[in-house]
Amino acid sequence: MARWGRYSDCTWSTLRKDLVAGTIVGVIAIPLGMAFAIASGVKPEYGIYTTIVAGVLISLFGGSRFQIGGPTGAFIPILFAIAAEYGYENLLIAGMMAGVLLILMGLFRLGVLIQFIPKPVTIGFTAGIAVTIFTGQIASFLGLKGIVRHESFVANMREIGVHLHTANPYSIATAAICLAVVLLGARYAPKVPASLIGLIAASIVAALFFSGKLATIGSTYGAIPNTLPSFHVPVLSWDRIHLLLRPALLIAMLGAIESLLSAVVADGMTGSRHDSNRELIGQGIANVAAPLFGGIPATGAIARTATNIRSGAVSPLSGVIHGAAVLLILLLFAPWASNIPLSAMAPILMVVAWNMSERRSFLRLLKLRTGDSLILAVTFLLTVFADLTTAVEVGLGLAVVLFVKRMGEAHLVSKVLPDPESVKVGPHMVSEDHDCPQIGIYTVEGPLFFGAAYRFERTMPGLGPEPPGVVVLRMSRVPFLDTTGEGNLAKLVADLEASGGRLLVSGIQQQPLELLRRTGLYDAIGSSRFYEHTGDAIDEALRAIPKERCAGCRHAAFRECTALSAGKAIPQPAAAVFKARAGAGAVR
Repeated sequence: MARWGRYSDCTWSTLRKDLVAGTIVGVIAIPLGMAFAIASGVKPEYGIYTTIVAGVLISLFGGSRFQIGGPTGAFIPILFAIAAEYGYENLLIAGMMAGVLLILMGLFRLGVLIQFIPKPVTIGFTAGIAVTIFTGQIASFLGLKGIVRHESFVANMREIGVHLHTANPYSIATAAICLAVVLLGARYAPKVPASLIGLIAASIVAALFFSGKLATIGSTYGAIPNTLPSFHVPVLSWDRIHLLLRPALLIAMLGAIESLLSAVVADGMTGSRHDSNRELIGQGIANVAAPLFGGIPATGAIARTATNIRSGAVSPLSGVIHGAAVLLILLLFAPWASNIPLSAMAPILMVVAWNMSERRSFLRLLKLRTGDSLILAVTFLLTVFADLTTAVEVGLGLAVVLFVKRMGEAHLVSKVLPDPESVKVGPHMVSEDHDCPQIGIYTVEGPLFFGAAYRFERTMPGLGPEPPGVVVLRMSRVPFLDTTGEGNLAKLVADLEASGGRLLVSGIQQQPLELLRRTGLYDAIGSSRFYEHTGDAIDEALRAIPKERCAGCRHAAFRECTALSAGKAIPQPAAAVFKARAGAGAVR
């Protein structure tokens, strides 16, 4: 019942708003669906079928009230590469496999993991995809003849250069008309579907003045059928599944990222909150079903979702209506679509590429000249000059390496002593003439894990020929400990015990404490040697050291040192002094 609660407040007023919004988005989706399909290397009607089937199912089963799904520009390089290497039938199978993976991601509640993909990686591959889409439309914009599309960016650019002399002035004029209408419409009439108006205007001009002088959808791909898509189950086999696993994983990952980013944008525009796991399930169902009707992989479309919201949508019904509107237009007007010039489609995709490029975020990150700038640049260049799979893998790998390096650099070990003027201990109190040869107190800051192990070993002073009898580790600022860090502590304990010393620990947090218990190091150290406050640990250290070694010492590292140096009894314990000065908040 909760699932359908999104429709429980449906009234004639809300239905009217959804009807208007859904129709507007449906009209916008038609030229985009065809353009994305053509750019992906398949027939334009497959983009329309995807818009209908996936658009309806994403709205019905997804986790966002306002999400509009369908073919998107982000998929173009991937789908073209898959179709070119494996064929259209295998592209459908890869899309279905990606749908199953998305459903499993949602069922296992992995939606939150998408949020951990670093921003430089997403901006880098998004900008790279935008460059690929934009440059991929140059040949259609210019009406070049004899062009053979390649997977390689460099090969495609070379192809354009070789055939530049075949440029068709009629194609350029048609593309320029469409581009002008799209840009002017977006600037002066943002509520008008500028891409559709531009496509219609350019098509009319071409039909009246350039008939037969430039390539159209019909002359290149054949007439678009004005019938419902036929149901077809691709032939599955284990060999095919194994062959297409990597492409399917890539489609699923990119689909998850795009859909959840779109849902987040919708949340920001409406103040609502989407269910990320349910959204993944909805996207998965749509991608399993769409290939059964010839559709290509789909995901949430940010621009169409934003248009849906701005047009007044109030529920997922607008997404269902958007799919129904596309179906109705297909049945009524498909024959006319066959006369659309290919050069009129190119400006639409170029504008889509420009809008999705995130150029401002890209330049801002690049100018920082940090590790994030490196991740951004590498991901972008690999997306353009290699492929998206390699780009994401290398980008994520670099992000992990830099994260580990940064966390390791955040780790710090410093020797400290009590400050008699305050209730705190600090490194400023340690000097050559003011130290304790028998007690070493060290503050450990930052996660103690494999990335910080080398720093711990370097910054933790060696025991030397005259090791301290007691080492106090202040670990209240260590939020995380892994087995490598535990190994560092175990080595320290072993070295101390070999020299007759002992280790005391104060202020340890819950996660490091639990790990020490599981590994047995807690028992090896001894439960009595763990203290909540540093003052208590100092008291125990002062009791544990041989007092005869204090005679004549002039370091005066502790308040008690004056009495011990003179061979007198220890005055009021350190913990009591800390507590008296700081109340219940004794130093940890």
